[in-house]
Amino acid sequence: MGNIWGPRHRLQASILCHIAAKLRPHAAPLTLSTAVSPFMTQLRLSSIVLVAALVAQVVPAASQDGKSSATRLKVEDLTPEELQEREARKSCKVAICAAFRNRKPEGGDISCNVIKSWRKEQLSKMIEKAKVSWPWGRVKCTAPIQLKRDMLIKAVSEPAYEATLAKHKVVCEVEREKDGNAEIKFEFTPKIRFEKGKATKATLNWGTIEAPTLVKGAMWTATASDNTFNVLQSTIVEDINDFIDNKCDEVKDELPGK
Repeated sequence: MGNIWGPRHRLQASILCHIAAKLRPHAAPLTLSTAVSPFMTQLRLSSIVLVAALVAQVVPAASQDGKSSATRLKVEDLTPEELQEREARKSCKVAICAAFRNRKPEGGDISCNVIKSWRKEQLSKMIEKAKVSWPWGRVKCTAPIQLKRDMLIKAVSEPAYEATLAKHKVVCEVEREKDGNAEIKFEFTPKIRFEKGKATKATLNWGTIEAPTLVKGAMWTATASDNTFNVLQSTIVEDINDFIDNKCDEVKDELPGK
């Protein structure tokens, strides 16, 4: 079996160690296995995985499927609901790629609703290397996407450009067997630096979080750590450049206004 511990998974582990170091600043150097108790490791890492997975869907928006083959589902295995979500993300991807590739100001700004569900087994796969299991069930998230067309064009056409996206508000429903489904809401306002058509720097600028107490505490720690250390930057930059180059290639024959 090949190595499934890809860049995104390693990043999630590094975030956990950043958080643990922040929680115990005077303790000995920490590793993933010694950072926190098993229960809190499970809770925090699960929340971090959720945060990182959501970011991958919103920044860049509508990246249809993740790059990790370990968690990607085959089209024939998707439920009707998952297929509908996938097609909606594809429509959004086509609209964004058209602005990047055609660079025409006509057509108005991009507005779409990104919906993404993760099965329990997919989420468990993301964190299995840390020897913890996903403590909840399926997660379904919705993120309304608003992108200025002229901002996308400038990002790939000007020598240097800093794009500040509108505040994104994400709503997630997390299935829980014992306590009933939980709703999680959070906000972030991404800022991305482009040079010669490539993303080079990024910050998420996390804002308000609404969630059940334990989940909120874990997510707040993860997002506060990212606000301080910007540990998600490399993943965001990598995903944006992959989207512009490779994901847009996947739909190049479907772009309007070519």
